[in-house]
Amino acid sequence: MYEFIRRQIDTDYFQQRFVNDGQRFIAWYLRNILFRDMNEARDDITDGADDKQIDAIVIDDDKSLVRIVQGKFVQGATIDAEPLREVLSSWIQIKDLARLQNVANSKLQRKLSELAVALDEDYEISFELITTGTLTQGASYDLEAFQQELAKLSEGEGFNATIHVINGDELKQRYDYAMESDNPSISYKLNLGGSKFMHHEIAGTPVVVAALPLKECINLPGIKDGTLFQKNVRQSLGSSNAVNKGIRNTIIGDKRSDFFFFHNGVTALCSKMELNGDVLSLRGLSVVNGCQSLNTILSCSETVKKADDAFILFRFYEIPQRDRADKISISTNSQSVVKARDLRSNDKRVLAIKKAYELKFPSGYFISKRGEIAPASKDASLVVDLSEFAKNLIAWHSQRPNLSYGETKIFDKYFETLFKNKDYPPENVAALHRWMGEVLRTWVSANPLNLNETLLAMKAYAPFHHLYAIAMCFSISNGQAERIPSPDKSYVAASKAGMIDEIVKVAGISLNMALEAAANEVQPLNRVFSPQNWIKSKACLAGINGALRNYFSMLPMIPGGSEVKKRLSEATSMKPEDFEYRWSAD
Repeated sequence: MYEFIRRQIDTDYFQQRFVNDGQRFIAWYLRNILFRDMNEARDDITDGADDKQIDAIVIDDDKSLVRIVQGKFVQGATIDAEPLREVLSSWIQIKDLARLQNVANSKLQRKLSELAVALDEDYEISFELITTGTLTQGASYDLEAFQQELAKLSEGEGFNATIHVINGDELKQRYDYAMESDNPSISYKLNLGGSKFMHHEIAGTPVVVAALPLKECINLPGIKDGTLFQKNVRQSLGSSNAVNKGIRNTIIGDKRSDFFFFHNGVTALCSKMELNGDVLSLRGLSVVNGCQSLNTILSCSETVKKADDAFILFRFYEIPQRDRADKISISTNSQSVVKARDLRSNDKRVLAIKKAYELKFPSGYFISKRGEIAPASKDASLVVDLSEFAKNLIAWHSQRPNLSYGETKIFDKYFETLFKNKDYPPENVAALHRWMGEVLRTWVSANPLNLNETLLAMKAYAPFHHLYAIAMCFSISNGQAERIPSPDKSYVAASKAGMIDEIVKVAGISLNMALEAAANEVQPLNRVFSPQNWIKSKACLAGINGALRNYFSMLPMIPGGSEVKKRLSEATSMKPEDFEYRWSAD
């Protein structure tokens, strides 16, 4: 794997953007395994002088997860305990963010500001040592001790963190799955030699039930990156979850041998299953019930490796039919508490919007369930996802794009506000989707709007501010700054005038101007401007509005500007009844 990565990071892309192989290795991991784009990867990397043993910080708002990454790019070498001590050092320092920020380099200072906000919102921390080497036996003992210490801290201090070592074999495995597709198919051969198992056919379905040694679980591919749980109704809920804490306490406590009896078991589906002697070959493997358990078991990997007396019940079913697999996934998860955001797909208001949309647009499709795929016969440009729709709603109708970045608040706290009207017009559903599609066409590597590189690094949430700015173009132009335009009426007006591209451009430029103006403001003593924190605050909204007004007022002063302003005014002209008051979300 070292030679493979070496060849890739020797290309111009990595050589020209990163100053040493250590940074290039981290950038390779961020780009190829975590799917960070070029700008996000450069923004995430903190490696350099005064990096305080933190090579990168990746904040995943969708998963409420912070990854603190340390990399060791070595050829054919074993890794002793020193890199783990560096991870330990970063953990100790993070517990005192104020002090760490005072002694860190400028990039790390800014990322720590974002980290502080994430910790305030109870994000879990995942310390990840990425290496092409292998741990020595002594380092493995240290890793086990560290995992147990983090488990105790989670109980005592509420510091929810895990540590993982991702070595060459794991890197290869993750890379292979990442390269397959957005929805990779996992094939795996499981040795049942140390397990008690039985093979039957029930209702015409091949079934294998096994008491699997707990240590076999950590070898299953796709746990940490979530690819093993494609058909599950949810991904990992983190180490702070009460059930996960109980699982972990059993593993590291003195009742490990009773784990089999305390646990309900894991349900795994596959498209094809073959048993040859003690080897079970699985194709299209996916765990539909057991995501929390397997992630927790992995977080205690070093203890689990020594647990010869601990077993877990596994049920393997050969289920090639997708609809049947979906039903099994839902049914097997109904016995435990599922958060609101996992169940909203069945809310009557969501179903009403879905039905109305698909009736209005027969070639379209409204994806309401996580992991659902639209039929191939549908028009891809009219496929709307519930999650993205909700984020668009809060950015446009509530004027709070700073809340669009995370599903948790949207589907828990703000759901009743956003979905209060089950008669929400399907034309508006389509218009929001089209407007956001136009926005995303400008958030590409070619960067047609010349957006600030820092802004491009916030692609996970800044495009919603761009969408908000489009709505404000219509509001400000019509003297309706306190009211919101109809998404459909605004799109029709702009399309009729042939000015959609121009309006998207004006909104993007204004967002860019607002960020640069905020970055140039004098900061209080010992404060560092954080673009990510700015974009998540309401303060950015006033900046965007001010930039839009300045843009419109300055147009007559530039050559040809008066004509552009006239065309914009005509393209954004709407009737008063086409506006409504915003939906309060705070």
